[in-house]
Amino acid sequence: MATTIIDGKALSKTIKEEIREEVERIKKNGGKIPHLGAVLIGDNPASESYVRSKVRSCEKCGFKSTLIRKPAQITEPQLLKIIADLNQDDDLDGFIVQLPLPEHIDEDKITLAIDPKKDVDGFHPVNFGRMALGLPSYLPATPNGILEMLKRYNIETTGKHCVVVGRSNIVGKPMSILLSGKSHPGNCTVTLTHSRTKDLKADTLRADIIVAAIGIPNFITADMVKDDVVIIDVGINRVEDVTAKRGYRLIGDVDYEGIFAKASYITPVPGGVGPMTVASLLMNTLKASKNEVFD
Repeated sequence: MATTIIDGKALSKTIKEEIREEVERIKKNGGKIPHLGAVLIGDNPASESYVRSKVRSCEKCGFKSTLIRKPAQITEPQLLKIIADLNQDDDLDGFIVQLPLPEHIDEDKITLAIDPKKDVDGFHPVNFGRMALGLPSYLPATPNGILEMLKRYNIETTGKHCVVVGRSNIVGKPMSILLSGKSHPGNCTVTLTHSRTKDLKADTLRADIIVAAIGIPNFITADMVKDDVVIIDVGINRVEDVTAKRGYRLIGDVDYEGIFAKASYITPVPGGVGPMTVASLLMNTLKASKNEVFD
């Protein structure tokens, strides 16, 4: 069977166009235009790039967007005041505080300060808890993007064995909950593994679906997977490459070239899971503007 590449770039473009069309209908009917806010602290190049992408996507979809930029020297109380003001802004449907934050700011404290009703990143414990219970919630953007990929490529998950490699609160843990839930996609038997798992290879060899999110370049190799496996590679790792224009290239947590022929479906890096994360953020913001989660 030929390997199918899951094209996250093309899929995110399709989703954004669907959102744009819905926003046009909302405008024609005199409804509320979705409004997304972003708080960017410091000048981290990766964060700058992510936020620019989110702002551009808002424009393409017809959303309103607000970007608040502050220097890395901002104090924690000052940032908490900004969040309190955004929580009270009735026109703002949702907002994100771009991570990572400077070391002198407690990221957990900042996450807890965000009103769950405006937490379109899906990081607040209230949203995490609602997700775990199968209640309406804002799903974390990357896991939600992966669910959309599985759904739109008609990849069967019911009864399948899924191995999640990596236990972060942003990807690994929520992914394991969502794929084991009574939903579509879902109904998987899920094994959550990590860097301390003994004989990880034994687990991945049993997997019908592997979600790799451990942050180690080419960590999953061909000898660790069975034929016809579905590979979802969340990793984005910079590796030096003197032949590349920027002196580096991006690779995933999976040895793409080594595994390609064995996989039934596989996501590339870049162009796979990454673009879907932004699309998911827009989906959450649209939900927020229509009060679909917290009414």
